[in-house]
Amino acid sequence: MSERPILQVDNLSMDFGGIRAMDQLDLEVNQGEIVALIGPNGAGKTTFFNCVTGIYNPTGGDVFLNPPGRSPIRLNGMKPNKVAEKGMARTFQNIRLFSNMTVLENVMIGRHCRTRSYIAGAIFRTRATRLEERETVEKSYAILEKVGLADAVNEFAKNLPYGAQRRLEIARALATEPILLLLDEPAAGMNPQETRELDELIKRIRDEGHSILLIEHDMKLVMSLSDRIFVMDYGRRIAQGTPQEISANPAVIKAYLGEDIDA
Repeated sequence: MSERPILQVDNLSMDFGGIRAMDQLDLEVNQGEIVALIGPNGAGKTTFFNCVTGIYNPTGGDVFLNPPGRSPIRLNGMKPNKVAEKGMARTFQNIRLFSNMTVLENVMIGRHCRTRSYIAGAIFRTRATRLEERETVEKSYAILEKVGLADAVNEFAKNLPYGAQRRLEIARALATEPILLLLDEPAAGMNPQETRELDELIKRIRDEGHSILLIEHDMKLVMSLSDRIFVMDYGRRIAQGTPQEISANPAVIKAYLGEDIDA
Protein backbone atom coordinates (compact mmCIF):
# COMPACT_ATOMS: atom_id res chain seq x y z
CA MET A 1 0.00 0.00 0.00
CA SER A 2 1.09 3.61 -0.57
CA GLU A 3 2.24 5.83 2.34
CA ARG A 4 -0.80 8.07 1.96
CA PRO A 5 -4.36 6.81 1.58
CA ILE A 6 -5.84 7.20 -1.89
CA LEU A 7 -8.78 8.97 -0.22
CA GLN A 8 -8.37 10.93 3.01
CA VAL A 9 -11.48 12.52 4.54
CA ASP A 10 -11.08 14.57 7.73
CA ASN A 11 -13.88 15.98 9.92
CA LEU A 12 -16.33 16.15 7.03
CA SER A 13 -19.64 17.84 7.89
CA MET A 14 -22.70 18.78 5.86
CA ASP A 15 -25.55 21.02 7.01
CA PHE A 16 -28.87 21.54 5.25
CA GLY A 17 -30.37 24.61 6.86
CA GLY A 18 -30.42 23.85 10.56
CA ILE A 19 -30.06 20.09 10.07
CA ARG A 20 -26.66 18.41 10.28
CA ALA A 21 -26.77 15.45 7.88
CA MET A 22 -23.12 14.51 8.39
CA ASP A 23 -21.06 15.32 11.46
CA GLN A 24 -17.23 15.40 11.48
CA LEU A 25 -16.76 12.15 9.60
CA ASP A 26 -13.26 10.69 9.16
CA LEU A 27 -12.60 7.99 6.56
CA GLU A 28 -9.72 6.75 4.44
CA VAL A 29 -9.27 4.28 1.60
CA ASN A 30 -5.84 2.81 0.92
CA GLN A 31 -4.45 1.82 -2.45
CA GLY A 32 -5.78 -1.53 -3.65
CA GLU A 33 -8.36 -1.72 -0.89
CA ILE A 34 -12.10 -2.38 -0.92
CA VAL A 35 -13.82 -0.35 1.80
CA ALA A 36 -17.53 -0.49 2.59
CA LEU A 37 -19.59 2.32 4.08
CA ILE A 38 -22.70 0.91 5.73
CA GLY A 39 -25.49 2.08 8.00
CA PRO A 40 -29.28 2.23 8.32
CA ASN A 41 -31.35 4.18 5.80
CA GLY A 42 -30.93 7.90 6.41
CA ALA A 43 -27.54 7.51 8.07
CA GLY A 44 -25.90 9.95 5.63
CA LYS A 45 -24.05 7.56 3.32
CA THR A 46 -25.16 9.03 -0.01
CA THR A 47 -24.68 12.54 1.40
CA PHE A 48 -21.08 11.53 2.04
CA PHE A 49 -20.67 10.34 -1.57
CA ASN A 50 -22.20 13.59 -2.83
CA CYS A 51 -19.76 15.64 -0.75
CA VAL A 52 -16.61 13.84 -1.87
CA THR A 53 -17.61 13.81 -5.57
CA GLY A 54 -18.49 17.52 -5.84
CA ILE A 55 -22.29 17.36 -5.95
CA TYR A 56 -22.40 19.04 -2.54
CA ASN A 57 -19.89 21.52 -1.16
CA PRO A 58 -19.35 20.32 2.42
CA THR A 59 -19.98 22.69 5.30
CA GLY A 60 -16.74 21.71 7.01
CA GLY A 61 -13.78 19.38 6.84
CA ASP A 62 -11.45 18.31 4.04
CA VAL A 63 -11.42 15.76 1.22
CA PHE A 64 -8.08 14.81 -0.32
CA LEU A 65 -7.37 12.50 -3.24
CA ASN A 66 -3.79 11.25 -3.23
CA PRO A 67 -2.76 9.86 -6.65
CA PRO A 68 0.34 7.66 -6.31
CA GLY A 69 3.49 9.64 -7.00
CA ARG A 70 1.67 12.98 -7.16
CA SER A 71 0.83 15.79 -4.77
CA PRO A 72 -2.39 15.58 -2.75
CA ILE A 73 -5.45 17.11 -4.43
CA ARG A 74 -7.97 18.94 -2.23
CA LEU A 75 -11.41 18.25 -3.69
CA ASN A 76 -13.51 20.64 -1.59
CA GLY A 77 -15.63 22.86 -3.85
CA MET A 78 -14.46 21.13 -7.03
CA LYS A 79 -17.12 20.48 -9.71
CA PRO A 80 -18.08 16.83 -10.36
CA ASN A 81 -16.49 16.79 -13.83
CA LYS A 82 -13.22 18.06 -12.36
CA VAL A 83 -13.34 15.44 -9.62
CA ALA A 84 -13.67 12.80 -12.35
CA GLU A 85 -10.69 14.28 -14.20
CA LYS A 86 -8.60 14.02 -11.03
CA GLY A 87 -9.31 10.28 -10.78
CA MET A 88 -12.51 9.61 -8.84
CA ALA A 89 -15.59 8.07 -10.50
CA ARG A 90 -18.92 6.92 -9.10
CA THR A 91 -22.13 5.11 -9.84
CA PHE A 92 -25.51 6.09 -8.42
CA GLN A 93 -28.11 4.41 -6.24
CA ASN A 94 -30.69 4.96 -8.99
CA ILE A 95 -29.47 3.95 -12.45
CA ARG A 96 -28.52 6.98 -14.55
CA LEU A 97 -27.82 5.68 -18.04
CA PHE A 98 -28.53 7.32 -21.38
CA SER A 99 -31.44 5.01 -22.11
CA ASN A 100 -31.81 5.76 -25.83
CA MET A 101 -28.11 5.44 -26.58
CA THR A 102 -26.30 2.18 -27.21
CA VAL A 103 -24.27 0.32 -24.65
CA LEU A 104 -21.07 1.30 -26.45
CA GLU A 105 -22.08 4.96 -26.66
CA ASN A 106 -22.77 5.06 -22.92
CA VAL A 107 -19.23 3.92 -22.18
CA MET A 108 -17.72 6.24 -24.78
CA ILE A 109 -19.32 9.19 -22.98
CA GLY A 110 -17.36 8.18 -19.90
CA ARG A 111 -14.16 8.66 -21.91
CA HIS A 112 -14.93 12.36 -22.45
CA CYS A 113 -12.77 13.55 -19.55
CA ARG A 114 -9.76 11.73 -21.07
CA THR A 115 -10.08 13.12 -24.62
CA ARG A 116 -8.34 16.20 -25.98
CA SER A 117 -10.09 17.03 -29.27
CA TYR A 118 -11.93 20.32 -29.54
CA ILE A 119 -14.70 21.64 -31.78
CA ALA A 120 -12.31 22.50 -34.62
CA GLY A 121 -10.98 18.95 -34.68
CA ALA A 122 -14.49 17.54 -34.83
CA ILE A 123 -15.49 19.87 -37.67
CA PHE A 124 -12.40 19.40 -39.82
CA ARG A 125 -11.88 15.74 -38.93
CA THR A 126 -8.18 16.10 -38.21
CA ARG A 127 -5.97 13.04 -38.08
CA ALA A 128 -5.52 13.47 -34.33
CA THR A 129 -9.29 13.53 -33.84
CA ARG A 130 -9.80 10.40 -35.92
CA LEU A 131 -7.10 8.54 -33.99
CA GLU A 132 -8.60 9.64 -30.69
CA GLU A 133 -12.07 8.50 -31.73
CA ARG A 134 -10.68 5.09 -32.70
CA GLU A 135 -8.88 4.81 -29.37
CA THR A 136 -12.09 5.75 -27.53
CA VAL A 137 -14.04 3.00 -29.29
CA GLU A 138 -11.32 0.41 -28.68
CA LYS A 139 -10.94 1.23 -24.98
CA SER A 140 -14.71 1.34 -24.48
CA TYR A 141 -15.11 -2.06 -26.11
CA ALA A 142 -12.32 -3.49 -23.92
CA ILE A 143 -14.13 -2.27 -20.80
CA LEU A 144 -17.38 -3.85 -21.99
CA GLU A 145 -15.55 -7.14 -22.43
CA LYS A 146 -14.30 -6.83 -18.84
CA VAL A 147 -17.83 -6.42 -17.44
CA GLY A 148 -19.36 -9.08 -19.69
CA LEU A 149 -21.31 -6.82 -22.05
CA ALA A 150 -19.28 -7.14 -25.24
CA ASP A 151 -22.13 -8.98 -26.98
CA ALA A 152 -24.51 -6.09 -26.30
CA VAL A 153 -22.51 -3.15 -27.69
CA ASN A 154 -25.24 -2.12 -30.15
CA GLU A 155 -28.20 -2.65 -27.81
CA PHE A 156 -29.98 0.39 -26.42
CA ALA A 157 -29.21 0.72 -22.72
CA LYS A 158 -32.92 0.66 -21.86
CA ASN A 159 -33.27 -2.83 -23.36
CA LEU A 160 -30.69 -4.44 -21.08
CA PRO A 161 -31.75 -6.60 -18.13
CA TYR A 162 -31.54 -4.81 -14.79
CA GLY A 163 -28.33 -6.47 -13.66
CA ALA A 164 -26.65 -5.68 -16.98
CA GLN A 165 -27.66 -2.02 -16.63
CA ARG A 166 -25.90 -1.96 -13.26
CA ARG A 167 -22.75 -3.38 -14.86
CA LEU A 168 -22.99 -0.83 -17.66
CA GLU A 169 -22.95 1.96 -15.08
CA ILE A 170 -19.77 0.49 -13.63
CA ALA A 171 -18.29 0.24 -17.15
CA ARG A 172 -19.02 3.92 -17.80
CA ALA A 173 -17.35 4.87 -14.53
CA LEU A 174 -14.30 2.75 -15.41
CA ALA A 175 -14.06 4.57 -18.74
CA THR A 176 -12.93 7.69 -16.86
CA GLU A 177 -9.80 5.76 -15.78
CA PRO A 178 -10.32 6.29 -12.04
CA ILE A 179 -7.83 5.51 -9.32
CA LEU A 180 -10.77 5.37 -6.90
CA LEU A 181 -14.19 3.93 -7.80
CA LEU A 182 -17.23 4.77 -5.67
CA LEU A 183 -20.19 2.38 -5.96
CA ASP A 184 -23.53 3.48 -4.48
CA GLU A 185 -25.59 0.35 -3.69
CA PRO A 186 -24.41 -1.59 -6.76
CA ALA A 187 -26.35 -4.73 -5.79
CA ALA A 188 -29.68 -2.96 -5.22
CA GLY A 189 -32.48 -4.89 -6.96
CA MET A 190 -30.23 -7.72 -8.13
CA ASN A 191 -31.13 -11.38 -7.86
CA PRO A 192 -28.70 -13.82 -6.15
CA GLN A 193 -27.00 -14.85 -9.40
CA GLU A 194 -26.47 -11.22 -10.46
CA THR A 195 -25.09 -10.43 -6.99
CA ARG A 196 -22.56 -13.28 -7.23
CA GLU A 197 -21.44 -12.00 -10.63
CA LEU A 198 -21.13 -8.49 -9.19
CA ASP A 199 -19.00 -9.81 -6.33
CA GLU A 200 -16.61 -11.39 -8.83
CA LEU A 201 -16.53 -8.26 -11.00
CA ILE A 202 -15.70 -5.92 -8.13
CA LYS A 203 -12.87 -8.19 -7.00
CA ARG A 204 -11.47 -8.28 -10.56
CA ILE A 205 -11.59 -4.49 -10.74
CA ARG A 206 -9.68 -4.29 -7.45
CA ASP A 207 -7.13 -6.84 -8.65
CA GLU A 208 -6.48 -4.68 -11.72
CA GLY A 209 -5.28 -1.83 -9.50
CA HIS A 210 -8.39 0.17 -8.58
CA SER A 211 -9.30 1.15 -5.05
CA ILE A 212 -13.01 0.86 -4.27
CA LEU A 213 -15.39 2.47 -1.79
CA LEU A 214 -18.93 1.15 -1.78
CA ILE A 215 -22.23 1.76 -0.06
CA GLU A 216 -24.23 -1.43 0.20
CA HIS A 217 -27.10 -2.93 2.21
CA ASP A 218 -26.44 -6.55 1.19
CA MET A 219 -24.42 -7.61 4.22
CA LYS A 220 -23.39 -10.93 2.70
CA LEU A 221 -21.80 -9.04 -0.21
CA VAL A 222 -20.21 -6.50 2.12
CA MET A 223 -18.64 -9.19 4.28
CA SER A 224 -17.37 -11.07 1.22
CA LEU A 225 -15.80 -8.05 -0.47
CA SER A 226 -14.52 -5.68 2.17
CA ASP A 227 -11.07 -5.29 3.62
CA ARG A 228 -12.45 -2.74 6.08
CA ILE A 229 -15.90 -1.38 6.93
CA PHE A 230 -17.00 2.03 8.21
CA VAL A 231 -20.40 2.28 9.88
CA MET A 232 -22.52 5.44 9.97
CA ASP A 233 -25.61 6.31 11.99
CA TYR A 234 -27.31 9.71 12.21
CA GLY A 235 -24.52 11.32 10.18
CA ARG A 236 -21.68 10.13 12.42
CA ARG A 237 -19.18 7.29 12.23
CA ILE A 238 -19.96 4.84 15.01
CA ALA A 239 -17.52 2.05 14.16
CA GLN A 240 -14.77 0.91 11.82
CA GLY A 241 -12.87 -2.33 11.43
CA THR A 242 -12.57 -5.61 9.62
CA PRO A 243 -15.73 -7.52 8.65
CA GLN A 244 -15.20 -9.82 11.65
CA GLU A 245 -14.85 -6.89 14.05
CA ILE A 246 -17.89 -5.07 12.66
CA SER A 247 -20.15 -8.13 12.77
CA ALA A 248 -19.51 -8.44 16.51
CA ASN A 249 -19.63 -4.72 17.39
CA PRO A 250 -22.46 -3.93 19.86
CA ALA A 251 -22.90 -0.35 18.55
CA VAL A 252 -23.41 -1.67 15.02
CA ILE A 253 -25.89 -4.30 16.15
CA LYS A 254 -27.84 -1.66 18.07
CA ALA A 255 -27.91 0.71 15.08
CA TYR A 256 -29.34 -1.98 12.80
CA LEU A 257 -31.76 -3.54 15.29
CA GLY A 258 -32.78 -0.28 16.91
CA GLU A 259 -32.51 -1.67 20.44
CA ASP A 260 -29.97 -2.58 23.09
CA ILE A 261 -28.59 -6.05 22.51
CA ASP A 262 -28.94 -6.82 26.23
CA ALA A 263 -32.64 -5.95 26.25
